[in-house]
Amino acid sequence: MRTVHTADLTAGERAQLRAVLDAAFGGTFDDADWAHALGGLHVLAEAGGRIVAHASVVQRALLADGVPLRAGYLEAVAVHPDHQRLGYATAVMDEAERIIRAAYDIGALSASPAGAGLYARRGWVRWPGTTAVLSPHGLAPTPDDDDSTYVLPVGALRLGGVLACDFRAGDVW
Repeated sequence: MRTVHTADLTAGERAQLRAVLDAAFGGTFDDADWAHALGGLHVLAEAGGRIVAHASVVQRALLADGVPLRAGYLEAVAVHPDHQRLGYATAVMDEAERIIRAAYDIGALSASPAGAGLYARRGWVRWPGTTAVLSPHGLAPTPDDDDSTYVLPVGALRLGGVLACDFRAGDVW
């Protein structure tokens, strides 16, 4: 296990990482998803000198009912199919959550139906309110993301109301 900033990944490590993500997500991991995973800290698990599991924590700005929060946003959590069910997801999540708890006001992520159980078992909770994005045209509801947005409360935060994220290309959540 090691943690490395995007700036310190070699070209070879970036290529390995992208291959792991493509394999783990069955070809549905696109260039916007890749861009979302960059710019923060990467938690990497390796076996046989190869990257086999990954989670990245990137900083995002969220608003909870108008209260600004510095969020550790979890992206691209994946384990190569040949290494699943061996504890790698737990290992990368343990470190990613340590980073979030130590440095951010809240953790947040968008969970697929397949991944939601993992996060819920680890104490992540589905945001009980509604979601929105601070788009170039103002605050815009994102009702399709209401059921997939999970948070890891770090401090005393009232859960509920509108949780808004900053705008980005691709999936905003």
